[in-house]
Order: sequence, then C-alpha cells, then structure tokens
Amino acid sequence: MTETAVGSSAVESAAALKANPESKSQQAYAAVKARIVEGAYTPGYRLVLAKIAEDLGFSVVPVREAIRRLEAEGLVKFERNVGATVSGIDPTEYLYTMQTLSIVEGAATALSAPLIDSVAIARARAVNQEMRECLEHFDPVRFTALNQDFHSVLFEHCPNPNILDLVHRGWNRLASLRSSTFRFVPGRAQESVREHEALLQLIEGAADADTIEKAARQHRAATLDAYLAQANPDH
Repeated sequence: MTETAVGSSAVESAAALKANPESKSQQAYAAVKARIVEGAYTPGYRLVLAKIAEDLGFSVVPVREAIRRLEAEGLVKFERNVGATVSGIDPTEYLYTMQTLSIVEGAATALSAPLIDSVAIARARAVNQEMRECLEHFDPVRFTALNQDFHSVLFEHCPNPNILDLVHRGWNRLASLRSSTFRFVPGRAQESVREHEALLQLIEGAADADTIEKAARQHRAATLDAYLAQANPDH
C-alpha cells in the first residue's frame, strides 16, 4: 500500500512536537506510533522516511531512529525492495493476550468490586452512556478508548498490585497490537455496552466475587470469540 496524504493533522502534530523539549527521535517515535495505534497508518502502509520527516519538520535521521525502535517493538517491519511498512496484527499474539487479560482482569474486577463506591459506579455508567451514543456514528477507535476507560473504573481499586500490573500489561499489549477489535466486529459493540450495564448491576447488588469474576471473564471472552469467528469464518 502506498502512502497517502497526512493532511492538516500532520501540520498540527509537527507544531506540537516542535514545542516539546523531548529529543527529535523520541518525538518522531511518538508521532509515528500514535498514527499506527489510531489506524491512520494501517497494516501494510509504506512508511516513507523522507515524507514523514517533511511532515514533522525534521531531518531523516531521527525518523530513521524512530522507525528502528518501532521495528524492535514489532509495529514495523522491513521488506526487501519495499522498505519499512506497518506490521499486520498477529492473530496468535492477539489470542494469547486476550485469553490472559480475561483471566487477570476478571480477578482484578472481582477484587475491586467491594471497594467501588456509588461515585465510581456513576462514572463508569457515564462512560458506558458515551459508548452507547458512539454506536450511532460508530468510531471504533473512540469506542475502544472509552471501553478502556470503563474497565479502568472497575479494576483500578484492585488491592493486589501484582494482578493490577498484569492487567495494565495486557491493555498495553493490546495497544501495541493496534487492536481495536470493534473495527473488525462492529456488531459486538452493542452487546458490549449491554454487558457493561449487567456488570455494573452485579457490583451495585453486591454479588459474590465468583459471580462478578465469571461475568467479567465471559465479557472479555465474548469479544475474543467474535473476533475469532470473523477471522476464521470456516471454523
């Protein structure tokens, strides 16, 4: 896939970067990674260093360093006679990440439940309402960001720091995979909003930890199942 025009957002990004005291290599890294995660640079997108450098107002050198760093993270790959391109999503890595996250996030949510007060419940419900409104003019990237905000309210009070660390690692791994599952299975989004409300009702009703953990795990597993069904329609 050949490069496309970045548009006015690139000009704004460049202006913001110039005001930032970070090194140019770090700035280039942050800018390119953001475009990959947000979906502006899709899998297979050809990363033309000179064009990116021009957009950011840098020389090619810091951009090259940034691309090498992204390659080490698995977000970029180099192909013979093509150059740097955005890596595709590894379905096996996605599977393992989601399976792990369903377990640790379910546990974190169950442990957090007794510590979630009415203010936090209201905050989570407000986020879920934003997600419901997002369904009208569906934006998978925004929906995914709101989804993380919602779940953060439910697991952020987890008293076990080791489990909480594993949850954050799982979410960070999904971000590095550029995994907006709802981009591939948008029909899952509406079900997800309904399941969120059911989770909140369980927490409000002081359901036992096993019930909450099971519901949280099934919620995550349902998203994985929808993705796998879309990716492997013959299975």
